[in-house]
Amino acid sequence: MSSSPDHNGRNAGRAPAKRGAAQTDLERPGLYINRELSLLQFQRRVLAQAQDPATPLLERLRFLTIASTNLDELFEVRVAGLMEQERLEMASVTSDGLTPVEVLQAFSEQAHALVAEQYRILNEILLPALASEHIRIRSAGELGAEQAKWARRYFMREVLPVLTPVALDPAHPFPRIINKSLNFMVRLEGADAFGRTSDLAVIHAPRSLPRLIALPGGRWHDFVLLSQVIEAHAGEAFPGMSVIECHPFRVTRNSDLWVDEEEVDDLLRALEGQLPRRNYGAAVRLEVRRDCAPEISEFLLEEFELSSRDLYLVDGPVNLHRLAAVYDLVQNAELKYRPFSPRVPPPLAAERDVMDVLRHRDILLHHPFDSFVPVVDLVRQAASDPHVLAIKQTLYRTDAASPIVEGLIDAAGAGKEVTVIVELRARFDEAANIDLATRLQEAGVNVVYGVVGYKAHAKMLLVVRREGRRLRRYVQLGTGNYHTRTAKAYTDLSYLTSAPDIGEDIHRLFLQLTGLGKATRLKKLLQSPFTLHKRLVRLIEQEAERARRGEQARIIAKMNHLSEPRLMRALYRASEAGVRIDLIVRTVCSLRPGISGISDNIRVRSIVGRFLEHSRVYYFYAGGDELVFGSSADWLERNMLRRVEVAFPIEDPELKARVLQDLLLTYLEDNTHTWALEADGSYRRLSPGSRRAHEAQRELLTRGSR
Repeated sequence: MSSSPDHNGRNAGRAPAKRGAAQTDLERPGLYINRELSLLQFQRRVLAQAQDPATPLLERLRFLTIASTNLDELFEVRVAGLMEQERLEMASVTSDGLTPVEVLQAFSEQAHALVAEQYRILNEILLPALASEHIRIRSAGELGAEQAKWARRYFMREVLPVLTPVALDPAHPFPRIINKSLNFMVRLEGADAFGRTSDLAVIHAPRSLPRLIALPGGRWHDFVLLSQVIEAHAGEAFPGMSVIECHPFRVTRNSDLWVDEEEVDDLLRALEGQLPRRNYGAAVRLEVRRDCAPEISEFLLEEFELSSRDLYLVDGPVNLHRLAAVYDLVQNAELKYRPFSPRVPPPLAAERDVMDVLRHRDILLHHPFDSFVPVVDLVRQAASDPHVLAIKQTLYRTDAASPIVEGLIDAAGAGKEVTVIVELRARFDEAANIDLATRLQEAGVNVVYGVVGYKAHAKMLLVVRREGRRLRRYVQLGTGNYHTRTAKAYTDLSYLTSAPDIGEDIHRLFLQLTGLGKATRLKKLLQSPFTLHKRLVRLIEQEAERARRGEQARIIAKMNHLSEPRLMRALYRASEAGVRIDLIVRTVCSLRPGISGISDNIRVRSIVGRFLEHSRVYYFYAGGDELVFGSSADWLERNMLRRVEVAFPIEDPELKARVLQDLLLTYLEDNTHTWALEADGSYRRLSPGSRRAHEAQRELLTRGSR
């Protein structure tokens, strides 16, 4: 099971499939893993990085906070959706056959265990290790006399003036609590100036206040959480009364947005109107510290209309993500990953004019190992080139100070025809994308929001340049977003070319997205929702047909998620036929490998390391033709049927070989940061044992650019 495939599709050490068996029922629920539970498994793999002593200490703390933030989003979107299905008494609509009630119960059990593990790692492993490096997260009770005085002055000067305590009485009902905000339930004794004797109050900590506060002190990096400072000095907000108890709490709410796109005249304005509601959606989780009085917890559960299943008692701060600030506040290079300089391919290093290079050859960039700068340069050079007539681009997510956006604005200012398809519905980036669309429109850019009912998720850039008597098109296609920050942290593929067929296909796609008309036949590209899904299924079936004839057959695919039913069934049938299948799936995988007679020719690997694995690449042996595609699409139903996605072939022999080696085979050799999916849905971390250790991301960092 641990052998690696060679370039010709052979894979020694793996038994051929059984032939001649009766037709298998591939719709049995037991053959599939629930998507929400698979998402939880991924958080365990992320959390394992926080325990790994080979990972630098501050990076381990960062992985802990990432797992916490990921879990927040799971509750805001996935659990919220399940709770709505539970309320409506909906039956299962997924391949695994579990009802929403069954999924919620299993999710709750596993999530409670995961949260307990997060705080165990924090308290028993990370905090002691940080203290050994003179980094301390202090509680209010641990502060020395001078630090305690400083903390009190800080509270009186910076915190108290912006607090708004709310007493709970008939004139002051329970306040609206913002999603994921820091709040306190306070129990009081005594009467106030008006003779009121209400014993309960709520304090909300404004989001303008920093959650982690650096304390003064010598050779130590000492920090205290805002929650500790407020808790220690809450009495100052209630003059003349006694604070008996003060309990921090946090509520997570349904944060999904819904807009009936066919019923609104202006999608931007409709989404803009919906955004404030995200802070006040239905509650889905309540977090309180473990020492919270039971009657307070019960009171809060009743206020938020939650059950005991939704209560999370934690052994520390109610929001672990706030500890992420330590990473930036402590400047100790030995406790972080070593910095690296992304490579620039030799042709671009020697000739900075990107379009001049693309006139002679295609370029492949594997981020973050290869620099994202050439993509930025293509936009910038197009903006200033007097021969460039038009620039067209899709934007799904990008950074606030994006140099690509600046280039597009400059191009519009220079009189070029600039069209940008901004996907407003990129979850949790809606507000940023609304601001982006408005800014581009004000600069004279043609802004389109895509197609009603279909998110524009494809990553496409098109530059049209007049060269003599002809127009030449320059294209960049990618697996990731046009985001300069994530290009340094996510693994992604960029393909740059001036190939006429690709350029013509991209031109047709932009016409389709901005105008009206039937889907036209594309020469090279595969597109969702029209051709990509059908072609992938057919390519899998063709490998199965070759295997049945006794020919070599091989599939390798790398993606973020896999749960689309028809593709999974096609993979099962291919495995039954004897096709050797390796799947590198970062997060969700609903397919079960290793089931005797069904999926014993399928291996599933998940790699979690320094960089977030984000590239999507598909390989089919195809009788020796070796088809290789890069794509924006995961193998999910939404990507195949409800989004505009693109898969692009890599046909240049040198570039094809590089994609196969660097983005697929190198990862299949990894035995350090690889987790193998077992048939029961659990993951097992691989270990090199007595063999040579292979760490794909480290090897790619040290490999020379080509």
